[in-house]
Amino acid sequence: MSRVTLHTLESASEAARPFLETALKNSGFIPNLLGVLANAPAALETYVTVSGINAKAELSLAEREVVQLVAATTHGCDFCIAGHTAVATNKAKLPDEVVTALRARTQLPQEKLEALAAFTREVIATRGDVSDEGFSAFQAAGYAEGHALEVILGVSLATLCNFANVFARTPLNPELAKYRWDKTAV
Repeated sequence: MSRVTLHTLESASEAARPFLETALKNSGFIPNLLGVLANAPAALETYVTVSGINAKAELSLAEREVVQLVAATTHGCDFCIAGHTAVATNKAKLPDEVVTALRARTQLPQEKLEALAAFTREVIATRGDVSDEGFSAFQAAGYAEGHALEVILGVSLATLCNFANVFARTPLNPELAKYRWDKTAV
């Protein structure tokens, strides 16, 4: 049960409603994260806007999903882990063994993606004060300076939705149930 009101199209304010309508049109359902964020239309707009900006990053969709899943597992956001598992699996086409490793917070079987995950973990753990060695390893894997800033962009997006969901105790939509994360299995 959500700690805050889980808005629908009918209960949302005028300011929030267009964002919920777009989500319904694009996904066929309104993710409960958006229903929670609808309590603060500025937060909802920020999430939608930053999501759109993040989608323009040079990092591929698969790489952006690595960042999102590392952040969600680090922050303990069950909702985002399920949602990003769905995207990573169905849209980004990440291999099952990569998704499983991300959800289990273990080493990824692909070196370049592991370098990305390790860099993301260090960005979060140090609040951006990544060591020279960590940054060098990231670059040695083929990533550029701009990619490092795109990781930080992705972490900022994740922080908004992860913290909002953890705070609100956002329930999982039925559409995401098969991607549920069992944190006790980690």
